[in-house]
Amino acid sequence: MIEYLIIAVLVIWSALVVFKKVFPKTSNATFAALSAFCERQGWQSAAKWLKPKMSVGCAGGCGCSTEDKPMMKSNEVKPVKWH
Repeated sequence: MIEYLIIAVLVIWSALVVFKKVFPKTSNATFAALSAFCERQGWQSAAKWLKPKMSVGCAGGCGCSTEDKPMMKSNEVKPVKWH
């Protein structure tokens, strides 16, 4: 019985991760609505947990992480020195 519970939790968690990656705008709207519902019910910790993070990076809804740091591009071409 415990095995079924563990498998069910893993499947639900995996489905949520895929939902967030494939449909980022829809998932943000869904989690924002769930967060607002929880806040109206007085469940502040659940509302805080469900609230979607604001995208800081590309803001194009591509699903990129907000923790991604911009990569520094070096335009300088360095010659290869053979010793």
